[in-house]
Amino acid sequence: MMRFAVALGVDAAAEKLVAAIAACPMGLTARINGQANCAQKGLDVPADQILEVFRPDYAVKVWAADKTAGFDIPLRIHLYEQGGRTWVAHRSASETFRPYANPQLDALGAELDTLFNTILAALEPWRLPG
Repeated sequence: MMRFAVALGVDAAAEKLVAAIAACPMGLTARINGQANCAQKGLDVPADQILEVFRPDYAVKVWAADKTAGFDIPLRIHLYEQGGRTWVAHRSASETFRPYANPQLDALGAELDTLFNTILAALEPWRLPG
């Protein structure tokens, strides 16, 4: 899993990623705001969002390669506050599909990794060292 800090708040980083997802083009299948969900229950937690990202044509390819791999889609980008910083975490498609030991999924993983690297590059100007 890759993880890095950025010099943006979670909301601002999420907005940059949402724009990059659309430009890629991939699809934002869900945006889960854990902080807002907790606030509805009276719980105060640091910012936490998950962006679920995929595209129907890739879903069809995943299902054709191994229907059970559908469990692992959409792929996710996790943004959260911890230790006074905004963190971005993402498990690559290659890493996600590796346990299936399927050459078709390996090829799809590599293709999706390129797209997700493009999406995550939208945060590169704000990436903190370390």
